[in-house]
Amino acid sequence: MVDIKYKTISDIIFQLRKENNLTYSELEGRTGVSRSVLYRIEHGETKHPEFKTVKAIAAIYPTHSKKIMESYIQDEERIDVLFEILSEIVNKKEEEHFSLVSMVALKILQCPQGETENNLDELYHFIEIVNDNTLKVILYKGIIKYSREHGVMKYLAKGLLQKHLIERLNLKRLEKSFQEGQEILHYINFLSFEEQITFYLRMGLLAFAAKKYEDCIQLCQTGIVMEKNDTELKARAYLAMINSYLILKNYEEVERNLDIFEKFNYVFVPESAKITRAITKARKKEYDVALPLLQKYLDELSRNYKIHIADELFEIYLEMGDLNACEKLIQREEDFLPVDINGPQICKAVGKYYLHKGEYQFIRGFINEGIQGIMKSMDSYGKVNAFKEREECMNKIVNYCIRSGNAIELKHLLLMKEVYNRK
Repeated sequence: MVDIKYKTISDIIFQLRKENNLTYSELEGRTGVSRSVLYRIEHGETKHPEFKTVKAIAAIYPTHSKKIMESYIQDEERIDVLFEILSEIVNKKEEEHFSLVSMVALKILQCPQGETENNLDELYHFIEIVNDNTLKVILYKGIIKYSREHGVMKYLAKGLLQKHLIERLNLKRLEKSFQEGQEILHYINFLSFEEQITFYLRMGLLAFAAKKYEDCIQLCQTGIVMEKNDTELKARAYLAMINSYLILKNYEEVERNLDIFEKFNYVFVPESAKITRAITKARKKEYDVALPLLQKYLDELSRNYKIHIADELFEIYLEMGDLNACEKLIQREEDFLPVDINGPQICKAVGKYYLHKGEYQFIRGFINEGIQGIMKSMDSYGKVNAFKEREECMNKIVNYCIRSGNAIELKHLLLMKEVYNRK
């Protein structure tokens, strides 16, 4: 096998042709590249062959394709050709070539044909047309690293923001995304006014998902003051801020901000406001008002909201010791459990429901059913790395077994281990 490490394009093409016992005519037949062009490349007469030529040659040597491309990129300084290579990689989405993306990006940024900031700007705008988030993150990392090393604060800030807006969607890294987002605050003045608004409002939503409720309020308030238009993002920031106040038991602020939130003209607003007002009454222990509203909304409102209503009802029923109402709620699971569990709040709401269900089964003395319910709760919380809630689930099982004098069976221990370690 030919070792093509650290070889020039000329060396690689020559050695691969010889290894495969190919004549120039045969190589021409396989690649569509003329014999004269192949000859000039092999003999070093063509120092910078066209990309389409190299691509055609690499295609017939798939096991060496990456090394061929690396060698070509290393010697290439024409910015238009480098962007052509980058377009080829991102459009084909072949994972074995993803490692070349960083290499091409660095060559673009180092290109002597343009100024550093112009090259950064050109690469930054190229990323906007890339559809694959994995590739986007790789490219933004390249911009961040190069900008940091060369002191270009504008593109350091822009790269950090765009990378953050992608990675914050990963439910498994909410805490990490929040910590990384805080770094952007150091460079906030290098972002445009519109980018600053986006950052504050999106970070506010992330803070709520990561259970940083005071941070959520502060970030949302900042973004809301800056955003003069009534956008959907602003409305969602209001809702996150309201729910943070609700969790912090600041009911006066909940109701004050709900009055503003209800004026937004978006589909999700009316139902969200109704549910929040009813839940606020429940948290204030005004059950005579809250229960009829929640029971009514469980029938009337759209399915996306019903899991939150069911959670609140379950909690009230357990507190009141109304086991019949708990049983009736469980019998209606198909009406309110979400079909797709795909967001941090939905995952937590489903986890809360199954935790309540497990508690109810324990009260009834159904140990197996109770453990099964709490295992489902742990599984749902695990989707968003809600470690504290998962620990609470484990403690519920252990505490129940201690109080009831029942030993935890081996099959349950194994199930708990499996669910706890599940990715």
